[in-house]
Amino acid sequence: MRHTALLTLTALAFLAPAPAPAQAAAPPATYYVDCRAGNDANPGTSPAHPLRTLAKASARTYRPGERVLFQRGTTCTGTFAPKGSGTPGAPIAAGAYGTGTAKPHLEGNGARAAVLLDNAQQWELNDLDVSNTGPATTTARRAGILVRLTDFGTGHHYAVRNVDVHDVNGADFKDPDPSGGILFAAQGAATPTGFDDVTVSGSTVTHVDRTGIGTSSTWGKRPEHPDGPGSRFVPITGLRIENNRVSDTGGDGIVVQNADGALAEHNTVDGFNARSAGYNAGLWAWNSDHVRYQYNEVSHGHGTRDSMAFDIDGGNNGNVYQYNYSHDNEGGFLLVCNGTGMTSADNVVRHNISVNDRNRSAPYGIVSVVCGPTTRTQVYDNTVVTNQSGTAMVSDNGPGNVTFRNNVFVSSAPGGAPFADPRNAYDHNLYRGVGAAPASDHSPVTADPAFTAPAPAGPYDVQLRPGSAALRAGIPIADGVTRDWFGNAVSSPPNIGAYQGPGAAPRYGRYGTGLRAS
Repeated sequence: MRHTALLTLTALAFLAPAPAPAQAAAPPATYYVDCRAGNDANPGTSPAHPLRTLAKASARTYRPGERVLFQRGTTCTGTFAPKGSGTPGAPIAAGAYGTGTAKPHLEGNGARAAVLLDNAQQWELNDLDVSNTGPATTTARRAGILVRLTDFGTGHHYAVRNVDVHDVNGADFKDPDPSGGILFAAQGAATPTGFDDVTVSGSTVTHVDRTGIGTSSTWGKRPEHPDGPGSRFVPITGLRIENNRVSDTGGDGIVVQNADGALAEHNTVDGFNARSAGYNAGLWAWNSDHVRYQYNEVSHGHGTRDSMAFDIDGGNNGNVYQYNYSHDNEGGFLLVCNGTGMTSADNVVRHNISVNDRNRSAPYGIVSVVCGPTTRTQVYDNTVVTNQSGTAMVSDNGPGNVTFRNNVFVSSAPGGAPFADPRNAYDHNLYRGVGAAPASDHSPVTADPAFTAPAPAGPYDVQLRPGSAALRAGIPIADGVTRDWFGNAVSSPPNIGAYQGPGAAPRYGRYGTGLRAS
C-alpha cells in the first residue's frame, strides 16, 4: 500500500505544471514633456505622445534609471517637484530632448522653487533653463533649484550640470531656509540629515536673490561651533562646485556651509552683494573643514558690508585658498572673521592675486582681520596691488593670530594704502606705496617690485621683470606646493609674491604711468 501511494505521488509530480518563469522587470522608462503641444492624457513615454504640464510630470513616482525630458524651446510654468529616488548606478535624470540648442525653460512663477527635489536622492539635472519670478516680496522665499532633505538621513548623489538659473526674486533670507539660485538645504531636528556626493558644474546663475550657489544645514552643532543649530554635526561630504559662472547675485556668490572636504574650482563670480541688507562675500565657507578653493575669479563685489572676494569665517578649519584671482571688489580681497565662541584654525591663503580691490570702511581694508580670533592663519606668496585711494591695505580691529609672509603689497594710489594692523605678524614681505612697513617685519623689502606692466590691470601684469627686488627674496615654506598661479615651478629660494618664475618681459603700451615711491 505504501509503495502504491509513493508511485501515485510520483506520477502526480510529473503531471503538475512547471512554475512559470519569473517575469523580468520592465526597463526604466523615459517620459517626455512638451508644455506647448503635449497632452496630460498621453502616456508620455514617447516624443510623439508627450505630457503637457509640470503638475502631471511631478505626479509620478519615478523609478531608478528613469528619465523625464522636456522639449527644447518650450516654457513650462509652475514647479517640477517629482517623487522617487534612484539607486547607486541608476540615478533618475531630468533633462532636454528635441532639436536645436535652446534649453527647455522652467518658470516657477513665484513658487518656493521652480525645481524642487524634496526628500529624494540619486538625481541628476541636466540642460535646463530655470527662472522663478513672482511679485516683488520681502517675505517669500524663492529658489531656482532647491534640493531639500528634512529628517531624511544622508541623501546620496546629486548632480546639476549645464543648467542656467536666472531671474529669481526671492526675499533676503539666508539661513536656514534660503532664497537663491541653486541651493542644497539639510533641515529637520529629529533625524540627523545631510548630503553626500553633490556636484554643481558647468552652470550659470544670473540675477538671483539672494545666494547664487549655496548649501545650508540645521545640523551644525559641534565643538568648533557649540552654539550651532541642531543636536549634532552632519557635514556635507563629496561636494564639488566646478566651472560655474555666477553673476549679479543679491547676496553671496558661492557659499559652502556645513561641509567637510569640499572643492570649489574654476568658478567665476562677477557681481555679488548687489541687493542684500546682510553680510555677503563672493566665495566662502561657514562651519566647514578642509575646503579647497582654487582657480576661481571673483570681482565686482558691491558695498562695504563685507563684499570681499574671499572669507575665512566662523568654524573654518584647514581650509585653503590658492591660485585665485580677485579684482575690483568694493569690499576687498580677504576677510578673516571667526565667529564668537567658534574655532577657526589652520587656514591658508597662498598664491593668489588681488588687483584693484579696496575697502574704504574702517575697520576694514583690502585684507581685513576682524571679529573673533583665529588660530594659525597663514597668508603667504600672494600679490596684492591696488590703484584705489582711501583704502587700508591690511586692517585689524583686535584679533591678530595671522602671519603674512612672502607677500607683495603695492599701492599706486595718491596717499597709498597704509597698514592699520599693529597685531599680526609679518615676515619677508615687499611693500611699496603703503607708508611704513609693519614693525613686526624684520626683513622687509621696500623697493619697486618691477612688475611687467607699470600699472597692473590684470594678473599677468604682476609678473616680475629681471632685476626685481622680489626675485629670490622670499623665505622657503615647506608646504609641498611646487607651482605658482602661472604654472611656474616655485623657485628656491622663492620669490616674494604670487609670481615664482624668472624675470619676464615688460608689458608696456596701455597701462599709464609707473608706481609711485613709498
